[in-house]
Amino acid sequence: QVQLVESGGGLVQAGGSLKLSCAASGRTFSSYVMGWIRQAPGKEREFVATISWSGRTTYYGDSVMGRFTISRDNAKNTVYLQMNSLKPEDWAVYHCAEAGVRFTTANLSEYGYWGQGTQVTVSS
Repeated sequence: QVQLVESGGGLVQAGGSLKLSCAASGRTFSSYVMGWIRQAPGKEREFVATISWSGRTTYYGDSVMGRFTISRDNAKNTVYLQMNSLKPEDWAVYHCAEAGVRFTTANLSEYGYWGQGTQVTVSS
């Protein structure tokens, strides 16, 4: 069974940075597309970023492009999200997720396994 455990969330001032980590276990991590999805209170889930199994291909949501960077270390079964220039509107619970498809995707329905999430709070 796939398990995804996020860490690294916290409270940060606007303009600051955080780096989230997601440790995966349960099957061959390096074979799967991974993504980060966030959900703010009272809002729908929002695609943030995705990365191919090799790490060579990445894709970002419009609201985070140029500020966030997704990466992965297949030897450590871990995917990361470096978040810079944080804004109050980035305040959300951030989930990592695994997609059962071959190519990077922003389609949330293609992510079959989700972690519990880590809270990111950005103060203005």
